[in-house]
Amino acid sequence: MATTPAPPKAPPKPTWDPRKPQQLPWLRPTIRIRLTLLYGGMFLIAGILLLSIIYLLAAQAIRGGNNQSFQISGSGVSITSETCPVLNAATNDVQLNAALKSCNDALRQHALDDLLSRSLLTLLGLAVIAFAFGYAMAGRVLTPLGRITRTARAVAGSDLSRRIELDGPDDELKELADTLDDMLERLQRAFTAQQRFVGNASHELRTPLAINRTLLEVHLSDPGAPPELQQLGKTLLATNERSEQLVEGLLLLARSDNQIVERKPVDLAEVASQAVDQTHAEAEAKGVVFRGKCDPAVVQGNGVLLERIALNLVQNAVRYNVPEDGWVEVTTAVQHGQAVLVVSNTGPVVPAYEIDNLFEPFRRLRTERTGSDKGVGLGLSIARSVARAHGGHISAQPREGGGLVMRVALSI
Repeated sequence: MATTPAPPKAPPKPTWDPRKPQQLPWLRPTIRIRLTLLYGGMFLIAGILLLSIIYLLAAQAIRGGNNQSFQISGSGVSITSETCPVLNAATNDVQLNAALKSCNDALRQHALDDLLSRSLLTLLGLAVIAFAFGYAMAGRVLTPLGRITRTARAVAGSDLSRRIELDGPDDELKELADTLDDMLERLQRAFTAQQRFVGNASHELRTPLAINRTLLEVHLSDPGAPPELQQLGKTLLATNERSEQLVEGLLLLARSDNQIVERKPVDLAEVASQAVDQTHAEAEAKGVVFRGKCDPAVVQGNGVLLERIALNLVQNAVRYNVPEDGWVEVTTAVQHGQAVLVVSNTGPVVPAYEIDNLFEPFRRLRTERTGSDKGVGLGLSIARSVARAHGGHISAQPREGGGLVMRVALSI
């Protein structure tokens, strides 16, 4: 039986990219090499200038030291000088030699002192020039870093379409910029896929829940249905409603994790008043009284999301309250350049170590996720995500005597 010949092996892949010209590592214009050449050249130029100036100053000092005027008079050895008056008093050879030595030492010391003072002034001037030139060159070298920083700030403001696209030599900064561009490209694709998934999930999850609710409501409207079926329908309808709330909360949580691109003026006082109005009936049923003063506090943001923050906080304050004589205080104001929304309420004592857990999804204070009619456990998580998306923050503090003080601070 003949065997089929094995297919030929594929040739090995090249270890180099033929589209890019290969460069030796020590020939690559890296930042280290460029800085070495730059500062080495600056040091060499400064040294040459300093030696040249010192040479000229030394030559001038030597010429100044030779400006002595001697005059020989009479038939004997009589030397007089205007620059060295001590020679005029010399009467013999010993005094004359001592006077000449003293004058030479004095003139030499004067020349050295003059050379030192001029050299220090020259060094000071060169230092100022070197610092100015070094500052300018350092700014030129660090210009790509400024471009990278500006692009990163734009990306932090949710503009993932921005790219650095740094040109210039193939050095470490260009390699960093290209790496960041690749990372931003992947992030943009990931966020686009997430938004597409959220949109698809919104449709796929809402539609069957809406159909179930419609079918249950139709069966419940039948007057001839047995009581057991009526009770079962009400239970299923409540479960379906809870599932709808969970889906809406998850979708809103996914959307609010991003920065808000389109912003409009929103008054927190109006948002808080609407939240109080929507919760007023539930508060009356539980015997909870609203109080507080809402002063104007206008911010730039999304009104629907900001209303969801206020509504979640006010609903939690009403639902997690004391059985009798409970109250909820809602205030808005502008403090230290920020718009602040504060929701305080009476309620059970909250330990300080439980505060952080309240902002986690599906976490409540000493309650399970199931078996509760107070919500799905996403209210504070959504509030925190929306506050972060608006560039603000939300904090909670235990209130003395029981309850919480929720504080939302947003930039104006």
